[in-house]
Amino acid sequence: MAIQYRPWRDGDDLELLQVWGGPDSAQAEQSRALFRPSSDSPWLRCIVAEDVIDSVAVPVAAGYVFEPKLHDQRLWAYVEVGRDHRGAGTGATLLGMLRHEAGSSPSGVSALRAKVVPGSDGAAFAAAAGFREIQRSRIIEVAPGALAIPDFADDAGPQLEEAATGSVELTKAVTDWYNAVHAWDPADMTLGQAQQFLLSDTAGAGGAVVLRDKPKSAGGAIAAFALSYTQSRTDAPADVLLGYDTTLRPSEQSAAVASLLAMLVHQYPVQVEVDDSMTALVEVLEPLLAAGSAKVVSETQVVSD
Repeated sequence: MAIQYRPWRDGDDLELLQVWGGPDSAQAEQSRALFRPSSDSPWLRCIVAEDVIDSVAVPVAAGYVFEPKLHDQRLWAYVEVGRDHRGAGTGATLLGMLRHEAGSSPSGVSALRAKVVPGSDGAAFAAAAGFREIQRSRIIEVAPGALAIPDFADDAGPQLEEAATGSVELTKAVTDWYNAVHAWDPADMTLGQAQQFLLSDTAGAGGAVVLRDKPKSAGGAIAAFALSYTQSRTDAPADVLLGYDTTLRPSEQSAAVASLLAMLVHQYPVQVEVDDSMTALVEVLEPLLAAGSAKVVSETQVVSD
């Protein structure tokens, strides 16, 4: 093989697709979507590896590194090599070049992070390159009726209500929760960013419900919330972001999560994304996984050098 390297050009995605084939995981599909020509705003560097055969250069691998708007203490990186070209050092060379590019990022940050699927070639490559797990993330499907429906009959007790995704109160609850559960990889999300990335129509938010510790008229605060990213009700699991007030006692956090989740899965299944740092959500879901009333749809690891 005669491998040469160059910046990404328009059309490389179509040529690489011929070599790579379809993505082997949802994570690979999401990661491939970010391949594009290098730019300074947002800051991104993308490099292609070509195999030169009979004077014809054929793209066989590519990688990128970019500076995110959130979680900016590390840069995101991704490398993919065609199956027939793995194990020959092409991926390692690409990663070395990306590390060199990271040294000139505008923020001065050079540490890298990536997402990998446990047991995959990508996970093995990352481990060999010195990346170690800093977080586990799972998509978990919860079956209908997995939890007993709580009693909201007490007019002075916890109350369930719909909420507008543009609500300042909900936006603050989402922002506070997101920042708290991402202390392992700080985001410093603002209210505006929460609206943009999690609560807007363009983010796919279709509706919200909140659980208050007591009626709003009595000063009740949001103990837990759920954002739906499924626009229409079907028998397929709805995609839901479920969060909670992290300032409550741990037992209160778990109780609020369990009550809200029970209502969500009363008749239909839901899918929730849960990091291990979301302790109250993990505490509620683990027994359901053990009992078979919930299942892991996918799992990824965030790894960093």
